[in-house]
Amino acid sequence: MMIRNIVVTAALTLPVAALAATPNVTPGEWEFVSVTSMDGDMQIPDQTETERQCITQEELEGAEFGFIEEEEGCELLNQDMNADGLEYSMVCRAEGGEATIDGEMRFMGEKIEGTVDIFTQSPMGELTMNTVIEGERIGNCE
Repeated sequence: MMIRNIVVTAALTLPVAALAATPNVTPGEWEFVSVTSMDGDMQIPDQTETERQCITQEELEGAEFGFIEEEEGCELLNQDMNADGLEYSMVCRAEGGEATIDGEMRFMGEKIEGTVDIFTQSPMGELTMNTVIEGERIGNCE
């Protein structure tokens, strides 16, 4: 499950200091739903997670705002970011295993859509995880 935690974290938090333009994201209260399906030597049922987050204009304009966080043992291989989205690749190594992560996010004002695909190799076998992320602005921050 450590790799799964990396996916969820990777899908939601990377500083955008390199971003020249403000992301096409409307400030406010957002709800993100991620659905992860897994295919591999171990059969694991699909998992759905819902998270709410307040996104302010100041965060959008600041270097702290982002969607991917490099965890310990992870290396960001490449990142292409602009006002309309983000594509990235990273590799994580932990507990005798390795995970290759490819992600894409699309910023559409009051919606965010994305995918995170992870291929892991560990002593327990190979596992492919595909996460679909949908975010929607649901109102003003409280």
